[in-house]
Amino acid sequence: MNQKFKITTLLLLSIWGSLFAQESWTLDECVSFAIEHNLQLNDFKYTNQSNRETYRQSVRNLLPSVNASSSYLISYGRAEDPNTGTFVNQDFYSNNYSLESSIDLFQGFQKINAIKASKLLFKATQEEVLQQKYLLAFRVMQAFYDIQFFEGLVEISKEQLTVSQSNYNLVEKQVELGLKAGADLYEAESLLLTDKLNVTQSNNQLASAKLTLIQEMNLENTSDIVIQKDLEEIISEFNSQEMKSDAVYNEAREFIPMIKAQEFRAEAAKKQIAVSRGGLYPSLSFFAGIGTGYFETTRDTLGNTLPFREQFRDNTSQYIGVNLNVPISNGWSARSRVKQSKIERLRADNNLKTQEQELFQAIQKLVQDYNSLLIELVQSNQKMDAQNLAFTIAQKRYEKGLINALELFTAKNLYASAQNENLQVKLRSEINKSTLDFYRGLPVFDIN
Repeated sequence: MNQKFKITTLLLLSIWGSLFAQESWTLDECVSFAIEHNLQLNDFKYTNQSNRETYRQSVRNLLPSVNASSSYLISYGRAEDPNTGTFVNQDFYSNNYSLESSIDLFQGFQKINAIKASKLLFKATQEEVLQQKYLLAFRVMQAFYDIQFFEGLVEISKEQLTVSQSNYNLVEKQVELGLKAGADLYEAESLLLTDKLNVTQSNNQLASAKLTLIQEMNLENTSDIVIQKDLEEIISEFNSQEMKSDAVYNEAREFIPMIKAQEFRAEAAKKQIAVSRGGLYPSLSFFAGIGTGYFETTRDTLGNTLPFREQFRDNTSQYIGVNLNVPISNGWSARSRVKQSKIERLRADNNLKTQEQELFQAIQKLVQDYNSLLIELVQSNQKMDAQNLAFTIAQKRYEKGLINALELFTAKNLYASAQNENLQVKLRSEINKSTLDFYRGLPVFDIN
């Protein structure tokens, strides 16, 4: 009976623990959640949807237009009889019905070029949506690694606190035995309180970093998040061969969304010039229609108004024709639109060159940092190992009374500083490597 009770209790505790255990997030999960719930990203999606509809409508503009109309007219006093064209001095009413269709035969290829321009703008906004996803992913990655850094900082400060607590307990016993003076205990207590403060400050920085990630992800109804600690030894992943900016740029130039979007906009600007030039040419359209009407004044020989069905049939008329419009002078507005379109093309081309320059400079900086981190990472590991050894020796000397608390505190701080710097270099290396991998076209984020 006792064995069954123990087993049941363990099962209940395990189920209870699984229900209330915090979810652990990977970087890909954080990125996917952020992309799905980011409100600013939705605005870019709506713009893309609007441009898609603009493109579809530009295609539909090639179809003939069909319009139907109807009117009901009551005339009072002296008025023209719409059936006979004579003036009568009586009140009467009439109905008119018409159906007309028209199609543009030639407009200087304006509609064709408008379709091409709107399609390019639609593709540009598609790339801009993708660019915003990548920018959001990088912000999430930065916040993710900030959490890892401050979690490491908390662990370092806790290790320092453990050492200070042990030293304080040691000094306290030595004071009780009369081996040290009371002033030594005050010094040990001061170092202990300093390390407690460092732990508190590190926890506060960690909480702030978690809040940043929560806000980037738009994670609601929570004030804490747990991430997976999957930071590996970065030094083993780094290639000892230096990287070249030009090679990375040539790879990135082919697929970076912001570059492709600006290329589409530059091409669209060229098509807009063609659209504006089309306004300088004559336009030709074809139209056809049918109409009929009912008139109260249409009467038979006996003076009775003819019935609606009979009039609707007998009054029917059809027409067909073409319309030619030749622009001669409109205040130079058509040529002004051409000039404005050319200026917009120059602006689009300049924006493309600016984006390319910014991309090259960003990659140039990343490559320079990468090549610097190759050396800095090795030296940081060596420095941390050396400071660890120095602190271990200082700790043993302090326990034997060969150095004072201030000297131990200095050695301990130097070791903590070396740990901090090493952690920073590792995380900078990871972010730098992931960013360069992205620019080289390697899969870094699962944004789909």
